[in-house]
Amino acid sequence: MSENTFPKILIAEDVESNFLYIKAVLSKLNATIFWAKNGLEAVEICNAEPTMDLVLMDLQMPEMNGYEATRILKKKYPKLPVVAQTAFAMSDDREKAMDSGCDDYLAKPIKSKDLLFVVGKFLTL
Repeated sequence: MSENTFPKILIAEDVESNFLYIKAVLSKLNATIFWAKNGLEAVEICNAEPTMDLVLMDLQMPEMNGYEATRILKKKYPKLPVVAQTAFAMSDDREKAMDSGCDDYLAKPIKSKDLLFVVGKFLTL
């Protein structure tokens, strides 16, 4: 992230209430927030904004899931941090998320302190 700029964070999330919650928690960071409602939109937004600082990727979305979107993004932007977020916190979900290229993982319901901690690991605030 360059000096004196606000972080750009993409929230890939198909459920509006989840998006609004994450956006509210991140409002403390003065970040520019982008919203993708599916994996396809997530890829398109990152291509349009190649200086994206972080992606919070829901794994279960319509049209293209978060695993596939993450693989595409990591191939093109290997340094872009992608944090998986999912309500389906089965034991192999974390492993599948990491295998697809995610840098970290949050299980829903996401606690605000956990979200800020993980985001803080990837952004120099």
